[in-house]
Amino acid sequence: MRREIAEIPEATARLLEGSAKELAETGLHLKRAQPRFVTTVARGSSDHAASFLKYAIELNAGLPVASIGPSISSIYGARLKLADSACLAISQSGKSPDIVAMAEGARAGGALTIALTNTAGSPLAEASDHAIDIRAGVEKSVAATKTFVNSAVAGLAVLAHWTGDDKLLAALDALPEHFAKAVDCDWMGIAGELTEGNSLFILGRGPSFAIANEAALKFKETCAMHAESYSAAEVMHGPLALVRPGFPVLALAARDASEPSIADAADGLADRGAAIHITSSLAKKAKVLEHVATGHPLTDPLMLIASFYGFVEAFARHRGLNPDAPPNLRKVTETI
Repeated sequence: MRREIAEIPEATARLLEGSAKELAETGLHLKRAQPRFVTTVARGSSDHAASFLKYAIELNAGLPVASIGPSISSIYGARLKLADSACLAISQSGKSPDIVAMAEGARAGGALTIALTNTAGSPLAEASDHAIDIRAGVEKSVAATKTFVNSAVAGLAVLAHWTGDDKLLAALDALPEHFAKAVDCDWMGIAGELTEGNSLFILGRGPSFAIANEAALKFKETCAMHAESYSAAEVMHGPLALVRPGFPVLALAARDASEPSIADAADGLADRGAAIHITSSLAKKAKVLEHVATGHPLTDPLMLIASFYGFVEAFARHRGLNPDAPPNLRKVTETI
């Protein structure tokens, strides 16, 4: 896992260069097709990448995005009416029967189907109108890292070509350099707050909420800790009742329109005694973690997960665990 985290800058550069033609062609096809809405199909870390892209598409393309449960096709055999839409399916292996079945169902229902996969020629790639090889390279650790990042970057590149967003394209080209800095950020200061109890909250909002979802999963996978991700707005409702003095919270704020609200929520939780760390200098009471800014609101959140991956791998080892081989898990999970 440590090696694969360090490979993120190189993997991103390989994707942007090696799959440039497919990324551009897919984006231009979307521009011609003018879909009225977008659906996504994925599980696990790939579903978190899909959630990240949901926010990106809604913000930049102005289209609603909905996640479809793969069981709609694989278990229930329902036929969805998806004319004038696009369907984005994400899977590292491209082999899980339920993801493939839903992609096939979406295509049959009239959707323009796009697959993001780390396995060229996989069943998912064959089932889709466009198949993009995310070129992350072999990923041996059970916990996905570079495949999550490259899935998100591939989706952003397609979006940039689709919408003709030159600023986003330029921001993507600069990602390898920014990732090289992000993976070196030291967040081990959080570790001291996690010695008591076995649970924490991870907060985000907008695209960074999808990043919080991925971070919470990684805590479960690698550190045997229960972590719950919440919107920085949602946490102020029912979940707030769990916060006691010393309760650990990680707030993932990017440099976008949501940053002030996340900082305000973090300070509010600090007032209630939470042990809270945040990736924003706007907070006055929460402890600020070092973070890398990219200059673009859609690439900034990806720096947060790169820095987090480095921390969670080190923290797992700090707890005496092997982050490469979590109990009960295997690298490729195929569900129906």
